[in-house]
Amino acid sequence: MPQNFADGPLTPRDPDPIELPSVAVLGAGAIGKSLLKGLTRPSVTVRGAIRATCSSASRARELLSEFPQVAVASVEEDLDGNRKAVQDAELVVLAVSPDLVPAVAAAISDSLKPGALVVSVAAGVTLGALQEMLPASGTVIRVLPNMGGDVGFGVTGLGSNERSTEQQLEATADLFRTIGTVVTVRDDQLDAVSSLSGSGPGYFYFFVEQLTASGMELGFSHEQARVLAEQTFLGSAALMHSSGRPPAELLGYFTAPDGTSIRALKQLADAGFKETLLKAASASMARARDIAAETGQ
Repeated sequence: MPQNFADGPLTPRDPDPIELPSVAVLGAGAIGKSLLKGLTRPSVTVRGAIRATCSSASRARELLSEFPQVAVASVEEDLDGNRKAVQDAELVVLAVSPDLVPAVAAAISDSLKPGALVVSVAAGVTLGALQEMLPASGTVIRVLPNMGGDVGFGVTGLGSNERSTEQQLEATADLFRTIGTVVTVRDDQLDAVSSLSGSGPGYFYFFVEQLTASGMELGFSHEQARVLAEQTFLGSAALMHSSGRPPAELLGYFTAPDGTSIRALKQLADAGFKETLLKAASASMARARDIAAETGQ
């Protein structure tokens, strides 16, 4: 039976105490729900209400059951749910899909609290487009979190821009620190963030899948190969996380002259593995820019 690391070295550490203003999370899909988990952690204090909206009544009931301290509304039952949710919120998170951003922005524009900070997680919706959709007096910040936030190991790219203050950037960073690590970059670098950490989990799962397939070619059953590949990666991540050592240092343990691992790593290098990863990341970044162009953003 594979070891479960949920209560072991891969358990995320509680962040330092974080204090946030009233928050409205519009769209409680994967990212929105991750934020609700973060906002309700013991080390997080919210000054005021935590409100959330979702599309269906059944989803609202699920969220209320899991997060009783959050006021959840469904737009299926209340068409004005998004507008009502933002009225007293100092920090508003647009966590809806990119195609819904224009409609949601239009719905809340006149109801935003003066000085409210709006944070968008919608990939492909540019800062310029968001600023046109929302009141000129407000501030908009874009972020790109990834799926690791659901288990407290997310990494979020936070885009700085000339209209956001240090205090606003710090408040946004604090919000996303509740679900992992935050890296502040220029707003125009967020497409590159998407290609690295946004698409990165896909690269990881693909590599695990291919290593599993290689194991089957070497004579293992699918279950045997899957466990060997998956648990190797889990253990490696746990060691890096718990030791705090950088990958280059840990890699040194596998580069003994004429050892088995160095032979395998040389094959990867000779096959252009590094160059292939760069091409993959570049293709992902180019597609993010294409999506923005296609949607008129």
